[in-house]
Amino acid sequence: MINITLPDGSVRFYESGVTAHDIALSISEGLARNVLAAEVNGEVWDSSRRIESDSSVKLLTWNDNAGKSTFWHSSAHLMAEALEALYPGTKFGIGPAIETGFYYDVDFGDREFSSDDFKAIESKMLELAKQKEVFERTAVSKDDALAYFEEKGDEYKLDLLEGLEDGKITFYKQGAFTDLCRGPHIPHTGFIKAVKLMNVAGAYWRGDETKKQLTRIYGVTYPKQSELTEYLHMIEEAKKRDHRKLGKELELFAFSEKVGAGLPLWLPKGTALRERLVQFLTKAQSKSGYEQVITPHIGHKNLYITSGHWDKYGKDAFQSIKTPQEGEEFLLKPMNCPHHCEIYKVKPRSYKDLPLRFAEFGTVYRYEQSGELHGLTRVRGFTQDDAHLFCRPDQVKEEFKKVIDLVLYVFKSLGFNDYIAQVSLRDPENKTKYIGSDENWKLAESAIIEAADEKGLPTVVEYGEAAFYGPKLDFMVKDALGRKWQLGTIQVDYNLPERFELEYTGSDNQKHRPVMIHRAPFGSLERFVAVLIEHCAGNFPLWLSPEQFIILPISEKYEDYAKKVLDELNNSDIRGLIDFRDEKIGRKIRDAEVKKLPYMLIIGEKEMADGKLAVRKHGAGDLGEMTIQEFGELLIKEITI
Repeated sequence: MINITLPDGSVRFYESGVTAHDIALSISEGLARNVLAAEVNGEVWDSSRRIESDSSVKLLTWNDNAGKSTFWHSSAHLMAEALEALYPGTKFGIGPAIETGFYYDVDFGDREFSSDDFKAIESKMLELAKQKEVFERTAVSKDDALAYFEEKGDEYKLDLLEGLEDGKITFYKQGAFTDLCRGPHIPHTGFIKAVKLMNVAGAYWRGDETKKQLTRIYGVTYPKQSELTEYLHMIEEAKKRDHRKLGKELELFAFSEKVGAGLPLWLPKGTALRERLVQFLTKAQSKSGYEQVITPHIGHKNLYITSGHWDKYGKDAFQSIKTPQEGEEFLLKPMNCPHHCEIYKVKPRSYKDLPLRFAEFGTVYRYEQSGELHGLTRVRGFTQDDAHLFCRPDQVKEEFKKVIDLVLYVFKSLGFNDYIAQVSLRDPENKTKYIGSDENWKLAESAIIEAADEKGLPTVVEYGEAAFYGPKLDFMVKDALGRKWQLGTIQVDYNLPERFELEYTGSDNQKHRPVMIHRAPFGSLERFVAVLIEHCAGNFPLWLSPEQFIILPISEKYEDYAKKVLDELNNSDIRGLIDFRDEKIGRKIRDAEVKKLPYMLIIGEKEMADGKLAVRKHGAGDLGEMTIQEFGELLIKEITI
């Protein structure tokens, strides 16, 4: 008999050789019908694989990320089976699951392939899925594996086999299709009920431009047609909300090839929106005891050698700037923290001075690969709402909790109410990626876990996601379409104070090291604005909107009254403009709706005579007549956050 420990801590006893499916069946038939795979001692296995010793087991369904990943990886195999049936002689590269489905890299030889072929492949996949083909796992010797793919003439699988160790090679077979694969897979193809191929692109084998370009086919599958329909609707809605499209339509930002890829240009309306975000956070930070600082856009190379950034990121950064002085080199600033360490060192510090909280909206530069650039979400120059807190070890947890409060205040004010906090720890199997002692890492990780627990945050733990100098708490936020974004981060760092030899004099009159807390509630202004645009589809909260109203005079006879209304509202710090165009009122209203202006004030003969405004709200229609004062009070009430 072996002990099986379930996620709730309960222990069940089974005969050695039990499978995850057997365990699920012993709990309930309904659960057994829905189990796709299992996590056994932290590793994902087929639900049919035998468990021979005491183990911790988590049964995975469609509701688990690892369950979805297994489902989509199996779907890639199903697509490959369909392709082999429809196009004999097809060769296959790799076919992994990705965040929203799967892809497979395929060599069709001389055959032309396009999205016009999708329908036939989808039909074949559904036909095969209905046969409930079982995914069978087989251990294969390296010699046998090589012989199999040599006979098939598949040079891609032979290339993959070269890097695999004999004794650790497995094949998976379903129906007439056999593939080299570690797995795991779902029990059978019958779980796959809905299929959609999404896109086709080119991909060089192994990412090497000197090698053959394969055809990469992207797809997504679901266990229910209704879920696929909902997903496709979300994709269409996402296209409408794309921040690159709306950013252009709303005249918020632009890019120029002459300026350079990944370097955004903020237009007047976008600058106004951005500056209000800055003012909002600056005000909140001031109340929390932060002091604003400003540091240069460049720094001496030695600064980043000391911090460790040059060693970790130097090869991927912008190249150093050489000066006329022999051997002198500067770098475009990749991070603000080394500069803030130097500000700390400007004068001696006492334990009574701590905590110190330095905040800066600091622009940094990182050379992202051109293929990875994407609107405002992935750029080469961006402004972080950065702050670094220097505190005593006994202050770390309390300061960390205060930063959590600030992050949650930002989210609430901007309508991000669905989030989870990710505790990002270092990879215990590969500590070479990180700097600092095990002792300091343990202290930092404990502080984050305890603070998150005491604040009652919903959390998940991810190993290998820490910064190179310390663990962090990353806030994963869901937008209006249910997509996850990483916004806001808090990091505990015992290492940079060591590297910069930061000190304070303690109550014992001895020198001590402070602890640094890095934090950025927005993350970066660029990425935050991009997510905000897509979250609210360009319909910004009124307090943030660059223009809160537009006055629409029916004809030029009412323009003087329109100017009077504008002046009175502007005097109350309410922002707006007048549409002076010689257009019919219907056209002016339609254009204002397209530009997502929150309120429209229509002025004609009756409104001017009565000293009133005909008010329309974007997306809601007519609100009736109001005096200028009544409208001003309405906006001020809505603006208050």
